Amino acid sequence: MQATVAPVLVLIEGQGVGRRWPLTRSPVSLGRDADNDIVLTGRQVSRHHALIRWTGKEFLVADLGSKNGTFVDGVPAGEGRPLPVGATLQIALSYAFSLVEPAGEPRLPESPSRLPPRAAERLRIDPERRQVWVQGREVQPPLSPAQFSLLSLLYSRTNQVVGREEIVDAVWGEEAAGGVSEEALDALVRRLRRRLSQVDPDHAYIVTVRGHGFRLQKRSV
Repeated sequence: MQATVAPVLVLIEGQGVGRRWPLTRSPVSLGRDADNDIVLTGRQVSRHHALIRWTGKEFLVADLGSKNGTFVDGVPAGEGRPLPVGATLQIALSYAFSLVEPAGEPRLPESPSRLPPRAAERLRIDPERRQVWVQGREVQPPLSPAQFSLLSLLYSRTNQVVGREEIVDAVWGEEAAGGVSEEALDALVRRLRRRLSQVDPDHAYIVTVRGHGFRLQKRSV
């Protein structure tokens, strides 16, 4: 691989949360068998489940004919789907990973207009820099593109119900033409809730309105 700084695959859901694998080689195999580069236990994981490879320009994820699927931000990986930094890689229903820049990478200094919000504001987002703060703390690792799109939509309509179809259009765009299942949307909402609750476990930011959609109730104090 010719990448000068390897991004890191971080386990954010499943047994062993927090484990990290720098993608310093290609390809990288994931599966239940011991001969995989990343070994994942669990009945839903196939013996050889998925493969990540570097093309020289980007990482691609391919499903290896698994029984329970491989997904990038809720979309099936198929024979090869890009895995950009910030994306969520889902292996069956057992494991989820986030691809992040390695810790310690330099970041642009904050301008006065980009300072983190006061803790009293509880939840704030910066659409331009795709940053999210909860209780004055920036959410790290960053939300996946799909998670951020969902949160941005709900945030723009705080305390209003947003329908499922509108969410699918906003998050998946043209990819929604192939059909996005309710399970995929519910899984995305569940992962976003989990990310927010890791910082603020005492408040349910995203409320399900049965038969209609979802609503963001922002905590102000």
